[in-house]
Amino acid sequence: MVVQAPDSRLPTPGISFDPPSADLFATDPIQQTRSLEDVATLIAACERCKLCEGRTNTVPGEGPANARLVVIGEGPGRTEDQTGRPFVGRAGELLTKILEAIKLPRDQVFICNIVKCRPPENRLPQYDEIAACLPFLYRQLELVRPKVILAMGGTAAQSLLSTKQSLGALRNQVHRFRGIPVVVTYHPAALLRNPNWKRPTWDDVRIAARLLDN
Repeated sequence: MVVQAPDSRLPTPGISFDPPSADLFATDPIQQTRSLEDVATLIAACERCKLCEGRTNTVPGEGPANARLVVIGEGPGRTEDQTGRPFVGRAGELLTKILEAIKLPRDQVFICNIVKCRPPENRLPQYDEIAACLPFLYRQLELVRPKVILAMGGTAAQSLLSTKQSLGALRNQVHRFRGIPVVVTYHPAALLRNPNWKRPTWDDVRIAARLLDN
């Protein structure tokens, strides 16, 4: 990958989505968690939707609690389900290379998915499954408080921003989730299927890098 001099201009503002913040004193166990480990413990025992029936492992996410960047994908695949880790296998290797290109070691990034259990045959998560899992993601984002979010793939972007707009329509804008800048790009698995998307993905990732440096 050839690194070109970055364009200092940022894209135009996009969607701003501000769901209610969790109340630390509420009765919901998710809202009472005080660490990423606490959230992972709840996820491991979760039976909020039917995805729990076929899982081998839950995949809560991994990375430091003080990460400046959070990467969000769609959901675990076969290898993720087997290992309990997000973004492993070929797509994970590509994500690692993408992060290294902007001088971010993978272990400095918090990486997770919209749903924390593998959908059967890697199908798209269904609406009720996403709705059941979003409270976990919201709490993770509250605990990490990243500077930038990178939403990889249409499902991740649409779920996080509560929109039906296509991935193509959501790219080339800086969206906001509770005030945190959100950049939308292709999922690494999609890049493996269509290498022509690597250049636009690199453009998107450079936007995230500029936001991190601001």
